[in-house]
Amino acid sequence: MAHIAGSYLPKLLNVWVLHTLAFVIRLCLVGYGIYQDKTMRVKYTDIDYHVFTDASRFVAQGESPYRRSTYRYTPLLAWMLLPNIYLSPHFGKLLFILCDVLSSVQLYCILCHRGLSQDAACRFCALWLLNPLPIGVSTRGNAEALLSLLVLSTLYFMELNKRYTAAFLYGLSVHMKIYPVTYALPIAFYISTQGELESQKRDFFRILQRFFNKDLLLFATVAGAVFFGLNLTFYYMYGWDFLNETYFYHITRRDIRHNFSPYFYMMYLTAESEWSMVLGLVSFLPQVGLLLLTSLAFYTDLPFCCFLNTAIFVSFNKVCTSQYFLWYLCLLPLVLPRLRLSIKRGVVLLMLWFAGQGLWLLPAYYLEFEGQNTFVFIWLAGLLFLFINTIILVQIISHYVPGTVQQRKKHE
Repeated sequence: MAHIAGSYLPKLLNVWVLHTLAFVIRLCLVGYGIYQDKTMRVKYTDIDYHVFTDASRFVAQGESPYRRSTYRYTPLLAWMLLPNIYLSPHFGKLLFILCDVLSSVQLYCILCHRGLSQDAACRFCALWLLNPLPIGVSTRGNAEALLSLLVLSTLYFMELNKRYTAAFLYGLSVHMKIYPVTYALPIAFYISTQGELESQKRDFFRILQRFFNKDLLLFATVAGAVFFGLNLTFYYMYGWDFLNETYFYHITRRDIRHNFSPYFYMMYLTAESEWSMVLGLVSFLPQVGLLLLTSLAFYTDLPFCCFLNTAIFVSFNKVCTSQYFLWYLCLLPLVLPRLRLSIKRGVVLLMLWFAGQGLWLLPAYYLEFEGQNTFVFIWLAGLLFLFINTIILVQIISHYVPGTVQQRKKHE
């Protein structure tokens, strides 16, 4: 027994050291951000963080968080950040970096449950913990880490077959931000077939017949109760402003600012057109079609399916910014262990992904800082970036090896 404990202790220490180091790095950057905000013209803190704090200040005064213009999130976030008003204006950043690190803890637990050794799981977690993008986003005060933690926690409890807890977290995650609704169909398929991988179980009509089973109905009931319960509560408190700013705005929004979306230039040119609203709604059709296909094809491996659905949703969305990439990057460590890509091909794909962003950033810089009309070049760069993302997704799908039934049963 002592020998077994001794063999596990160094591995546990490695996990502890990695996560502690990651937290300290983030903590130092929060401290640096305070210094930069006070001494430099270019601020470190994201403008959204000030929006969150202002909304919390209105809540503390007994008013609606939507009195703060551009606050288009659930009131729950403003309530969670009330310590920004009562304790410290930096509380929210500390909460976000803690969620960032806890997301990696969930990744570690899922990877170990899916059969990886502790050392291997630790290495894949490092891809998230030491990644500059999530580090920068959370330390600048963006709330995406909250969603990452909720999504990964949902998948973790699904892996453990603890459906009630998973349903509660899923309902909460969809309430916090609408994009996890893209997981509803694969989760329903997964539960309705008990996660079986046999090809004879995957007939579409058989899946539909199994939709009306007790496990799925209980999951939908719990998740729906959380989602609609929170919505009814906040609708009672804040009325139409809550529904409009939290949900409807994101469905009908016509964001003409430059972003990675292939639709941005169309939105810009048709901003004053009577067809603008219709075009915005039609832009959802490619997403819906692709999400339906991937949900039906890959639901048996839930983390992989959620990764694909998120990447498709982000890539084909009518608004796409860098922070949206975190929505699928937090799931990537769950995909990589079963990805049979050569190192050379993987590096090429990674370089293509960064090159696509670089080619977009160049005309975006000239538009934003030099005042030059580079809209067409930004649009073309956005189309190229979509093409690159499509190539990467095709390569990932082609080289991904799903787990077998025997492997799943072994680790349950």
